[in-house]
Amino acid sequence: MSNATIIAVDAMGGDFGPSVVVPGAIEAARDKGIALLLVGDQAKVQAELAKIPLDGVAYDIVHASEVAGMDEKPSDILRRRKDASIQVACRLVRDGQAHGIVSAGHSGATVACGMFIMGRIPGVDRPALASIMPTEKNPIVLLDVGANVDCKPHHLFQFGLMADAFARDLLGCDSPRIGLLSIGEEEGKGNTQVKEAYELFKLAQNGINFVGNVEGRDIFSGEVDVVVCDGFVGNVALKLSEGLSSSLGRVLKRELLSGFLPKIGTLLAKSAFRRFAQFVDYAEYGGAPLLGLQGIAFVCHGKSNAKAVRSAVKLAATFVEKKTNERLIKAISANEELTRYGKAIK
Repeated sequence: MSNATIIAVDAMGGDFGPSVVVPGAIEAARDKGIALLLVGDQAKVQAELAKIPLDGVAYDIVHASEVAGMDEKPSDILRRRKDASIQVACRLVRDGQAHGIVSAGHSGATVACGMFIMGRIPGVDRPALASIMPTEKNPIVLLDVGANVDCKPHHLFQFGLMADAFARDLLGCDSPRIGLLSIGEEEGKGNTQVKEAYELFKLAQNGINFVGNVEGRDIFSGEVDVVVCDGFVGNVALKLSEGLSSSLGRVLKRELLSGFLPKIGTLLAKSAFRRFAQFVDYAEYGGAPLLGLQGIAFVCHGKSNAKAVRSAVKLAATFVEKKTNERLIKAISANEELTRYGKAIK
């Protein structure tokens, strides 16, 4: 395993635990040729491994006797549950035994353990959760989507720098177009936070392609590659998008099965509906990277299925292989003075 990309997987995380995490991670390891450290209750992990073919997969089990409860405070998990699977996984990255982690468990605990165990990249004040969103054209990055509900302008600026590196390597954008989410496209629109962040983006170095303000309706148009906002706004936008796609799917199904002619039309358009389902399926990308840490961390939806876990593990491995963190560090370093200036703004 020494020469392979190694991903530590929180096998106990999520609503379904090892029953979906283990098979999803094993599929990803086979697809990508990477190695796994499956972290969790050894007996439960082994029981799931016994159900699936393991030929050609490099893996090991790292026992962890505790699980971070969804009703527990992240600070309590950090202080009191030293053998929780998410803590053990983060220590594996800190100690150089793994390159990154994937967890579908307590997202707050993942953020806290990532920050205080793995540590932040120098110059990053707050790591941010970046979600990949489908659009009319190509996928985009929306961040922050929940790690930081209260942000300063320079935090938004740092989010944009980190997302630029992510979009270049993971979405294949040569010069990602970065937009700042506001209530109007014109310069000068928005609250104080957005206005001051706008000024920092205008002065950014290292080839940052800032295109100005964007509105909520622009998120799905595909006219930008990165949309930056604070975690409160971003989480609302993300959950609204998830709820809208689910409701739209149910309404379409109800209407298309309500009579003979609609049913015939549904059969003729079956392939189109399959593509639409894939378009809005969060499992296509699996998880949100927590950008700004010394190692790689991907946070999956609590209801993730095996497909979502597989996608997240593969994306985490790509993040490592493309050395995206190195590009991110360069972008932060090149704009260190602007960040300091942003902190000084009263």
